[in-house]
Amino acid sequence: MNSLPLLPFPAHGLASHPGRPLAARPGWKIAAGLGLALGLLPPAGTAADQPQWGQAWSRNPVSAEQGLPDRFDPATKKNVKWVVELGSQTHSTPVVSGGRVFVGTNNANPRDPRHQGDRGVFMCLDEKDGALLWQLVVPKLEDDDYLDWPNTGIASEGTVEGDRVYTVTNRGEVVCLDVHGMANSNDGPYQDEGKHLALRGEAALTPGPLDADILWILDMKEACGIWCHDGAHSSILIHGGHLYVNTATGVDNTHRVIRRPLAPGLIVVDKLTGRYLAREEEKISPNIFHSGWSSPSFGEIGGKPTILFCGGNGITYAFDPLPAVPAREAVQTLTKRWEYDMDPTAPKSKVHFFTQNKKEGPSNIYGMPVLHQDKLYIAGGGDVFWGKNQSWLKCVDATNGKELWSYELGKHTLTTAAVHDGLVYATDADGIVHCVDALTGAAVWTHPMNGDFWASPMVADGRVYLGTRKGNFSILKAGRELKVLSNLELKSPISATVTMANGTAYLATMKQLWALKAE
Repeated sequence: MNSLPLLPFPAHGLASHPGRPLAARPGWKIAAGLGLALGLLPPAGTAADQPQWGQAWSRNPVSAEQGLPDRFDPATKKNVKWVVELGSQTHSTPVVSGGRVFVGTNNANPRDPRHQGDRGVFMCLDEKDGALLWQLVVPKLEDDDYLDWPNTGIASEGTVEGDRVYTVTNRGEVVCLDVHGMANSNDGPYQDEGKHLALRGEAALTPGPLDADILWILDMKEACGIWCHDGAHSSILIHGGHLYVNTATGVDNTHRVIRRPLAPGLIVVDKLTGRYLAREEEKISPNIFHSGWSSPSFGEIGGKPTILFCGGNGITYAFDPLPAVPAREAVQTLTKRWEYDMDPTAPKSKVHFFTQNKKEGPSNIYGMPVLHQDKLYIAGGGDVFWGKNQSWLKCVDATNGKELWSYELGKHTLTTAAVHDGLVYATDADGIVHCVDALTGAAVWTHPMNGDFWASPMVADGRVYLGTRKGNFSILKAGRELKVLSNLELKSPISATVTMANGTAYLATMKQLWALKAE
């Protein structure tokens, strides 16, 4: 394979119905409570739920969960609460909220005989036993494999707030789903689920009890003019009444042409209606080397709410959030506060001249920017498939975008760093775990594992949980002393980051989801 499958032209003419008030639409149930409706509350769920990727909105892969297992046995099922079969590729990190587990995968293991063949699948499972409650099944984008790479499935994570879960499909659609599925009827303004389930040119299907209830859809190909490459990998950020979404727009099948140079890398969407509200105007797209797979982060910096975003051009931006009520109906422009270039000597134009050049070329960023105590930690460098062999972990002053220190990683890195107790844990495509002093950038220790990393490190309960693309799963002691607590060679690659919720660790391999709980 030549392209990263982590990571979407309209086939069904889907509409987001941007202008019609929700209260006037049949079957719609307004979110309970003014605080939720206005987005003034934190992500909903019990105290120990994990309703989005990372800690709060800073994206730091650190959990306060305790009593977690430091090992498990796949053969005897020791410390295994349950395990369920997924598809053949699972790149989506699971999230947990309200007694449900949400994870994206493909359709290699069909749960409904009506849905056969390659599809994107977003599953909702019962937290108690892993039973399937419902699934969103999405046909592939037709015409060109590079628009929606075969068998990748839905690689995006879910973001849950109250009775809604938001995600991005393999077709480049932002979707709002009812967490109850069809169990409480077909709610929302969107009523064409049957059409959405069908292949182009085929008759609409009748949604069944296992199908998702779509509340609204925003097709970013139509609304924003993006060009899908390989597939979307997005973890939606909620701030107030808005969704911040990286569009995953990128190169075409030649890997040397940007077909949509005016497409946005970051957009803002009304979380209640799906209306396209705002975008960045930083001219990111012409210099995207591969695609824009890094999702946005949020934090208070110097007392100011700030949206942080790593573009597919290797540059990190700090934006002011969109005002609570946009002033105009037209698409707004996000206001930039500062920008930071992690690779300032790299080429800034005609970047695709350097495609397949392993010695020089531009940088890009796959993982998310992590905000911790007014410092921003970013891992990035040459593209793992098409770029130079060089990558770094960078620490940036989040108040002004000035670099504080730089630490060299392996040839490539695709993951998000974890910051905890004065240390930063980062991984690279050479299969090395790096522990670095968060203040100085000095190396504390390194640890080789079997296989390259696409999954980010997760720190919880005094441990670091790690998985590689060769299926090597290790649990290390967190801290300045390196100690391996357990090491397993699983039979399936690991692309998703481990999730902690309600005393349970959720480990998604390519083919299975393990719920691990200490006995």
